[in-house]
Amino acid sequence: MFGKDFHIVLKRQRGAGFVARCLELPGCLSEGRTEKEALNIEDAIRLYLRDVEREAKEKKAKVIQVTA
Repeated sequence: MFGKDFHIVLKRQRGAGFVARCLELPGCLSEGRTEKEALNIEDAIRLYLRDVEREAKEKKAKVIQVTA
């Protein structure tokens, strides 16, 4: 599941700073004062995917990868 490419949307926030949002993972985002800081989203993606796997195990569900 890891090692996949993700699409990131980078937007300037009102006021100051930037937010990077992963299109494939709803709610997975990173914020920063600069574009570079906001684009440091890899940790957020890893934690998101780890939590999905953990939740699937707890609920005895399967995580299935589909290619479209």
